[in-house]
Amino acid sequence: MKINGNEIRIGNIIEYKNDLYIAVKTQAVKPGKGGAFAQVELKSITTGTKLNERFRATETVERVRLEQDDYTFLYAEGEMLIFMHVKTYEQIELETGFVGDRAKFLQDGMLVVVESYEGKNIGIKLPDQVTLKVADTEPVIKGQTAANSFKPATLENGVRVTVPPFIKIDELIVVDTNEVTYLRRADK
Repeated sequence: MKINGNEIRIGNIIEYKNDLYIAVKTQAVKPGKGGAFAQVELKSITTGTKLNERFRATETVERVRLEQDDYTFLYAEGEMLIFMHVKTYEQIELETGFVGDRAKFLQDGMLVVVESYEGKNIGIKLPDQVTLKVADTEPVIKGQTAANSFKPATLENGVRVTVPPFIKIDELIVVDTNEVTYLRRADK
């Protein structure tokens, strides 16, 4: 679907210079002289490189719609992660590097969204939040009641986060998978 250069919004995926890019930042610029344009920061989906481009309202770009399919995470085998399509039960293997650091948050039976373009897998979305058990943390020090004090904690999956002082070992907490930060205690 063709769109004008000034219609590019954050999160749009466009085909540009024979590659797929996601718009990371956009800014409408109206200089005193000449026509208005959109200053757009693009990030390549395939290579991760960034571009800073100007698009005039008269220019058109191809906006791409990604196919999104629900998959269930089954298990990890070496460097491969095995997922099963929710409806067709077809299994796919993705490299751990494809998921990146967030692969540590995958849990058996977790529902994820795999994004593809023309049959090629190009992205994966994990749930924004997961519940994990605190495997190790320092005990509370008496008198350490400052409002913004945090202590390091290691979770059951090996990820380290900072938590408030009242969090203890074996307690369940909710973690943001995008920012890798503590959000709150898990509901019991």
